[in-house]
Amino acid sequence: MTDHALDTQTASAQRSGYLHFLETLNPMQYYGHVRGVLGLSVEVAGISDHLTVGGQCLIDRGGFSSLRGEIVGFKNGAALAQPFGHTDHLSTGAKVKVLSGAPELYPSPSWKGRILNAHGEPIDQKGPLQPGEWARPIKGTPIPAYRRKRMGERMDMGLKIMNTFLPCCRGQRMGIFAGSGVGKSTLMAMLARYAKADTIVIGLIGERGREVQDFIQDALGEEGLKRSVLVVATSDESPLMRRQAAYTTMAVAEYFRDNGDQVLCLMDSVTRFAMAQREIGLSVGEPPTTKGFPPTVFTELPKLLERAGPGEEGQGDITAIFSVLVDGGDMDEPIADAVRGILDGHIVLSRSIAERGRFPSIDVLRSVSRSLPKCHDEIENGWLRTARQYMSTYHDMEDLIRIGAYKKGSNPEVDKAIVYQTRLENFLSQGIMETISLEDSFRLLQEALES
Repeated sequence: MTDHALDTQTASAQRSGYLHFLETLNPMQYYGHVRGVLGLSVEVAGISDHLTVGGQCLIDRGGFSSLRGEIVGFKNGAALAQPFGHTDHLSTGAKVKVLSGAPELYPSPSWKGRILNAHGEPIDQKGPLQPGEWARPIKGTPIPAYRRKRMGERMDMGLKIMNTFLPCCRGQRMGIFAGSGVGKSTLMAMLARYAKADTIVIGLIGERGREVQDFIQDALGEEGLKRSVLVVATSDESPLMRRQAAYTTMAVAEYFRDNGDQVLCLMDSVTRFAMAQREIGLSVGEPPTTKGFPPTVFTELPKLLERAGPGEEGQGDITAIFSVLVDGGDMDEPIADAVRGILDGHIVLSRSIAERGRFPSIDVLRSVSRSLPKCHDEIENGWLRTARQYMSTYHDMEDLIRIGAYKKGSNPEVDKAIVYQTRLENFLSQGIMETISLEDSFRLLQEALES
């Protein structure tokens, strides 16, 4: 496409965006005032009739920049607003302006290679974003179940352990469950680099600020960034920003899905999204129910996770990998249990496997992909059954083998499992900078089982 054609296309997209903005303008402006500030909540009085839950407002802070807020409830005749920033320099009586319309984005293909905040604004110092022609709501709704396609063919993830034991089909949603420091973020980075997808949309929710540049430069690299869109909300930002970053991630993924792309959506982590929602819920008076999490946490989780998955006929799919930080390695803690019940499979990372130096530290026997056995053929499923049988047999006798209490020849199945254990451990390990195709993954598994 020529430069002139690109300029024409950009101008057309900008005109469409401006026209839509003008159509949504409300000639009437409504103003209220701050009645009180308590914790994360700001009480707004005088305009409750013109505000709705999920709507936004602009709070004046005198000589400081105005503060955007979202209405999260009503109490004693006042609206409760949660600010997207910190409440420093905010005083009672401050003017509050009602903002019309629900928050939305104007994504376009030119967003690939860019880094955004929770509002969809660029934070990579590469200039303004080129807006697309159509708006997308940040808080979108999942496609109705009866209009979705079924899951598609298996996706080459570039990791032999996932290509074989834990396959991920197009439109499948998987979770990575792990404690801290077990290799969760590194595994997500490998998927971002090596998975065979048209577009990668990555949400870093509540991430450490120090690690963002490390992820961009080391994990993604220049080539990976070219096909990716990153949405970042660091741990120091307000809970509303962290929560909205997850919604924005899904909205961008939905745009590329609707354009026919096979999208891989990576979100790190769902746990921090849930913690942000917990802070918001508790601040407006919700009762803490399950281990301190209010009911809205378990309402919002399926709304977020169900936005991924297969698209409609003629669209692409959103294949999603969500990381879950399990507290103390407890796989039955509330968030892990809720997420596991929604997703189409779970990948469990084991601290004991990581400590003995095998990466990725995936515990195959505790992990499940719900696309099995249909996504593999009979021969491939036969190899998996054999390998799992060897690993399960060795796991049952591992303690006896390690202390020397098992005598060779006592059980032929155990003898065979001991022989194949080292070969399978070598197969399951993979270097961080190493990528292995789907075909090579099964070839290597076959060699490990036949040698």
